[in-house]
Amino acid sequence: QVQLRESGGGLVQIGGSLRLVCTASGGYFWTYKMGWFRQAPGKEREFVASIGQSGGTPTYADSLKGRFTISRDNAKNTVYLQMNSLKSEDTAVYYCAAKSACLGYIDSPWSYDYWGQGTQVTVSS
Repeated sequence: QVQLRESGGGLVQIGGSLRLVCTASGGYFWTYKMGWFRQAPGKEREFVASIGQSGGTPTYADSLKGRFTISRDNAKNTVYLQMNSLKSEDTAVYYCAAKSACLGYIDSPWSYDYWGQGTQVTVSS
């Protein structure tokens, strides 16, 4: 079983950047596909990005392509989400998640087995 902890959230101005960090412990991190999701108040949790076990096949929500970049460092048991050109609608709690099974849609939260506690990102003018 893997434990996940996010950090790096905070308050940022519109157009600014943040890098979220998710650190894993207690499991075989390199065997999991990793994803980032977000949830705004009153809305469902939505897919942001995912990355394969070895760092390949990054996948993004269509609306976020070109602004967000996911990466991972298996030597550090860490996955990152670089967020640029932030907009007010990016305000949400951001969660990282680990997916162990081969089956299941990579962009569905139901496919993921382990979750962090989330980190708040607030984009404001």
